[in-house]
Amino acid sequence: MSTYRPINERIHDFKPVEAEPLAAELREDLRRCQDCGIPFCHALGCPLLNAVPEINAAVLGGRMRNALAILLATSPFPEFTARVCPALCEGSCVQGLNEVPVPCRQVEFAVIEHGFAEGLVRTRPPVRRSDLRVGVVGSGPAGLAAAWKLNQAGARVKVYERDAKPGGFMRYGIPDFKLAKGVLDRRVSLLEREGIAFECGVDAGSDVSARLLSKRHDALVLACGARRKRDLSVPGRLLSGIHFATDYLALQNRLNAGELDALPEEYSARGKRVLVIGGGDTGADCMGTAWRQGAVAVSQLEILPKPPETRAADNPWPQWPRILRTSSSHLEGGDRLFCVTATSFEPSADGGRVGHARCAEVRWEGEAGALRPVEVADSGFVLPAELVLLAMGFTGTEEGCLLESLAATVDKSGRLFRSENGRAARAGQGEGDGLASFPVYVCGDAALGPSLVVRAIEDGLRVAGKVIADFAATPAS
Repeated sequence: MSTYRPINERIHDFKPVEAEPLAAELREDLRRCQDCGIPFCHALGCPLLNAVPEINAAVLGGRMRNALAILLATSPFPEFTARVCPALCEGSCVQGLNEVPVPCRQVEFAVIEHGFAEGLVRTRPPVRRSDLRVGVVGSGPAGLAAAWKLNQAGARVKVYERDAKPGGFMRYGIPDFKLAKGVLDRRVSLLEREGIAFECGVDAGSDVSARLLSKRHDALVLACGARRKRDLSVPGRLLSGIHFATDYLALQNRLNAGELDALPEEYSARGKRVLVIGGGDTGADCMGTAWRQGAVAVSQLEILPKPPETRAADNPWPQWPRILRTSSSHLEGGDRLFCVTATSFEPSADGGRVGHARCAEVRWEGEAGALRPVEVADSGFVLPAELVLLAMGFTGTEEGCLLESLAATVDKSGRLFRSENGRAARAGQGEGDGLASFPVYVCGDAALGPSLVVRAIEDGLRVAGKVIADFAATPAS
């Protein structure tokens, strides 16, 4: 259950599309939750192990302070997951067997926002400080979670962020209509008051060397994400007007935040036909952004088959349902095409920029686990497009000076290798370079590959726990 603002109102601004749920409707859903015999939502569903039934019971009983305490016991940033999590808990909801799941995410939203409104979410600095100094590289959900847990344990934490403000992909990759950046600012302000230092506009490894980081800190946590973009190598790719989706979304967010005076015309959808290549959340975010910029038409291509409307036989409850998902941006209009690929781009009549894309249908052939797309003969067609956005996902961590200096090793999927205790695997250790003995840990998408905000938070907390345990076991010098 999601309640959205009217389409004809919301497509003219970047304010949140989701309205607060009606209390009466939530109350009825909470009653349904209490009919559950054996809940799967909190363990099989939620990576953070949120005690969903207990939270819902407290809300139903009007014990909002109690509900907030239960929620914050497992989740450091519920205001993030309440807005952008796909609600894995709802996929495992027992009520979802025969009817719609209980809207756990919206209950979480109600609880945390009530907590902020009533002044119940307060600054809680650690009771005592240790001498442990930890640097965290990256301020996305994993980096913030690791920094929060380390700080709560008394460590002296500094977060390095190459962008102008903290938040990583949450700030520069997720549109404001899904996650208002005031929500991020509110949490960062709390973290700063609790003692975490942020150095923004600093590219770790370049602006500050790995050697200097090793002198400043006793350990380093890499939470640098998986931001290497997947490209499309077809004729015409280099035409003007073809851009990566994340660059497009970041510019609009920067404009909204006042970091830019104007959007470059190259990245504006106003008066243009827009083609989004990639059927995931980022592609949907591009559709919603394009409508708000004034696009005249928007199409989204997905090379994969269209998912079923309901669970397939090989996808039983309580597994995550692999079904067709329609976002708020899809409801705002546009075409969605499945089993279609772009085969080339061609210029407009004046030859200055992209004018249309040549596309073809595909079918998937091969054995399970090794399927490959094959173009369907004589299925080609043309889509007009003056702006093309590539939203085909990511291929791993961006390599740079820091990873090179630390000799961090990367697997074939672009993820940083790490051991069971979260330590980064590093080539050439023990060669006397001065950095070999410097403890380096990895968390979030840098180690997991592109994933969800909630999984990044969980991994950041887990790896921070490993750091704390390692140094607690290290005799003081």
